[in-house]
Parts: sequence; structure tokens; C-alpha cells
Amino acid sequence: MKDRRMMQPSVHRIARLLPAAAALSVAASPALAQSDGDSQSFFQMFFWSNNLPGLVFIWVLILLSVVSVTLTIRFAMLHRRSTIMPEETREEIEELLAQKKYRDAIDFANSDPSFLGQVTGAALNEAPNGYGAMERAVEEAGDAETTRMLRPIELLNVLGNIAPMMGLFGTVYGMIVAFQALVSAGGNPDPKDLAAGISTALVTTLWGLVVAIPALAGYALVRNKVDALTSEALLEAEDLIRTFKPSGKKREKSGRSERPTPKPDA
Repeated sequence: MKDRRMMQPSVHRIARLLPAAAALSVAASPALAQSDGDSQSFFQMFFWSNNLPGLVFIWVLILLSVVSVTLTIRFAMLHRRSTIMPEETREEIEELLAQKKYRDAIDFANSDPSFLGQVTGAALNEAPNGYGAMERAVEEAGDAETTRMLRPIELLNVLGNIAPMMGLFGTVYGMIVAFQALVSAGGNPDPKDLAAGISTALVTTLWGLVVAIPALAGYALVRNKVDALTSEALLEAEDLIRTFKPSGKKREKSGRSERPTPKPDA
């Protein structure tokens, strides 16, 4: 539940950024026209700036957008059901336990890199200490493995929060350039003198949103997927070790056998 609450702010940020992205994309078109009235090419509008710092801002954000999409695809492919809780792993451990080959089951689980294998292996290692220790091992190993899986995914959250700030930085720089042109022209500048600054301001803001929206969306989706699959894998691990759980009937019988037998009267 804690992980789900942590994801909610990211989803809310995405909802707030979508209208802004649409508005900026509409506003950018008229501002990026050339002085002769002809529209600039698509490349010049969105991938180019007439000043070097603005050009650097734009291409850094473009590269970050590629990185965020690549990471989202990589994490989505890496954290799948077939890698977190493979059916083959569950069947093999279940078969070994049914055959009472406990040492083979422990060795197989410890050597399996999947989430289910590592959690089940940690539980089986605690079998000599009783079923309660095995349950605690499942919880502790599950928390450790989940944290290990989620730590790299935080990169998407970092990109999603930093990219708009970088875009805003470019926006401020672009507006400074535009106002400097206005001052240099004595308050009556040629519109083309303002175009470079305004273009940089709008395009860097746009690319900041282009980075942030898929990064935050990918972060929320992948994190939610990992949370759901690991929770399901924990249930599978608990089901696998249930064979070690003492039954109520056995406890009752053992309790009766421990009662002292009354001696007959002399």
C-alpha cells in the first residue's frame, strides 16, 4: 500500500502536464515563423536554435527524451511475469519438495535468479528453524528483492522531475535573450530580433514536457506492474512452503500423547 501511495503524485503530475504540453505546442507555431512570412521547416522549429546555449538546451532534452523512452521499454521487458515468477521455477521447486528432495530444492531455488526463486530459497534455508522463521524469511527476502528491483526504476522518476526544470531554465534564458534584444533596439525592435529568444523559450519548455510526460508515465506503470507481480510471487512462495506448516491435527495428537497416563488405583 505504501508503494501505491508513492505513485499517486506522479500520476497527478502527468495529468497537470498534459494540458500545458498541448497549449505550448499550439502557441509555438505562430511564434516560430520567419520574418518573410514563410513558415520554418519542422527541423528548424523544434530541433534548432539561432543561439548556441539554446541549441545545447534543446539537444540535451532531446537526448533525455530518448533515454527515458529507452529505460521505460527496458524496465517493462525486464520486469515481466516470466522473469519475476517463472512457471518453470515454481513447477521444479514444487516437484522437488513433493519428492522430499529438500537439499536439491534449496540448491535449485538459490541458483535461480528470479524473484520467486530467491524468496523461496531464503525460506527453505530457514526450514530447520521452523515454519515461523520461514514465513519471516519470505517477507524479508521479498522486501529486499523488491527494493533491488525498484531502485533502478527511480531513474525515470528523477528524469520526469528534472526535465521540466531544465526546460524552464531554457525558457528563462530565452526570455532574457528576447528582452536584451528589446533593450538593444531602444524599445522598438524588429520582430526577427526577438524571434531567437522566444523560439528558445518555447521549444525548451516543449522538450522538457516531452521528456517528463513519458518518464513519469513509464515510472508509474512499471512500478505498479512490479508491485503487483511481486505481491503475487510472495503468495506463490508461501504456497510452496506450506508443506512445512504443522497441521492442527498433528499438534492435537502430539498434545494428547504428551498427557500423563493416569495410574490405576491400588
